[in-house]
Amino acid sequence: MTDKNNLIVYCEYDEGRVADVSLELLTKGRSLATQLGVKLEAVVLGDKLEGVETQLFPYGVDVVYKMEDSRLFPYTSLPHASAVINLFREIEPQVCLMGATTIGRDLGPRVSSCLHSGLTADCTSLEIGDHTDPVTKKEYTNLLYQIRPAFGGNIVATIVNPEHRPQMATVREGVMKKEIFNPDYKGEVISLDAEKYVDPASYVVKIIDREIEKSKVNIKNSPIIVAGGYGVGSKENFSLIFDLANVLGGEVGASRAAVDAGFVEHDRQIGQTGVTVRPKLYIACGISGQIQHVAGMNESSIIVSINSDPNAPINDIADYVITGDLEEVIPKLIKYYKKNSK
Repeated sequence: MTDKNNLIVYCEYDEGRVADVSLELLTKGRSLATQLGVKLEAVVLGDKLEGVETQLFPYGVDVVYKMEDSRLFPYTSLPHASAVINLFREIEPQVCLMGATTIGRDLGPRVSSCLHSGLTADCTSLEIGDHTDPVTKKEYTNLLYQIRPAFGGNIVATIVNPEHRPQMATVREGVMKKEIFNPDYKGEVISLDAEKYVDPASYVVKIIDREIEKSKVNIKNSPIIVAGGYGVGSKENFSLIFDLANVLGGEVGASRAAVDAGFVEHDRQIGQTGVTVRPKLYIACGISGQIQHVAGMNESSIIVSINSDPNAPINDIADYVITGDLEEVIPKLIKYYKKNSK
């Protein structure tokens, strides 16, 4: 095995490709590993993993652990947890990152509970820093700062885990940037025998068939997003948001308050409990700008706020602010764009 105490990312793999959230975490992991002076590692469990490393190495991965067994696909809780727990006991990583997906949310707590390591879910930022215990005055260096909104989004909490390893965090898809580190980067592949790491008793559940419904909404990859909040006022008024998005060739998003009010479906929710987006243009209509929503869109290239409240928090991060009634402003925008676009 390789040197211990590296940074490792659990990579989700399905239908021949590594999940975007895993590649995003590898991008961030490469930066953190460089700061820590350690190797970036990836672990992939499943079936038909031939060539998976070619998808991972360009993101700066030094070591890929591959565990291939037909019984490890599709994902089931017990075998994957057994494999990861036993592997981590052996290689003792100092940091482990997972996607805050249905898989990561199931696997992460099982691993952290068994290893008594603790876990911070739904982080919006990850950094390396030092910490001094306020009681014992003991000093710690190079800890993982696990940063996320807390107390209903009223504060941003920085959480550290000084004593236990690995330091574990989950991150939603889209929160971190996905960026190739070096297309020619080459690392080491270590093939693991599932018989050694997986408790045979954990294969108690077998998936016979899967039915996966693809989302009809693709706001994550849209370059233009028109998003509505509770201030839109009603489901009927949301038709204005759809009209503007249609004219601009963009997608419609929403705040949690708008979704909870039944104005629009959950697939369009942006923010800490929705999706994270990075469009070239983000038009926020009737959105107050609570921290949970801002966490999902604050890296948009250009932010335009349309709000009747000149003191709405969203205005603080907006590049352009239009103060006025949505029912007056949006029709004017639509009319102007139709008139001046080719």
